[in-house]
Amino acid sequence: MACITQFSPNKIILLREENPPDKILEAERMLQETVGKVLEIISIPTSVYNVVIIARDTAEIIEEEHAHGHNIVVNISGGRKPQALGALFGSYSRHNMVEKIVYITEEDKNIIDLPILNFGISKTKRIILEELYAGENNVKNLSIKIGISRGMTYNHIRELREMGLIDPKAFKITSAGELAII
Repeated sequence: MACITQFSPNKIILLREENPPDKILEAERMLQETVGKVLEIISIPTSVYNVVIIARDTAEIIEEEHAHGHNIVVNISGGRKPQALGALFGSYSRHNMVEKIVYITEEDKNIIDLPILNFGISKTKRIILEELYAGENNVKNLSIKIGISRGMTYNHIRELREMGLIDPKAFKITSAGELAII
């Protein structure tokens, strides 16, 4: 409710688990009864614990709302912690489409503005991660696809490992790498 009074939205999209507990369903029902007559309220199911899936779902919602010209404020306060993190990472992946990311304190309902960050990877690093995600595991093939030398490809791979986006022991993308390419 604090976000509703502060930001006066036209629409609220609730990202929540498939079969939510009664407490969440009751909160949704109360929202519908109190503000549902003047605001569009939509519930969209997502994963409970898979941060990558939650981030993808969040990014898709942001893209769709942005395409309709809507200002987007993401509130990461509700739900389970993996859902909040997924929403945060999804917001980071579409940082240029988000107006604000907020967290509301439970105790006094203060709205805390969070920084809008991004993953800060270059186009080349992104392509490497996408190719690894697609199953490519040969540096020579990667360098040909990207159009850079093998030496430069190895440098990018080393940096991606240091960033935690490629597994340090295996030549595969990590879940953090999956988040970076959403």
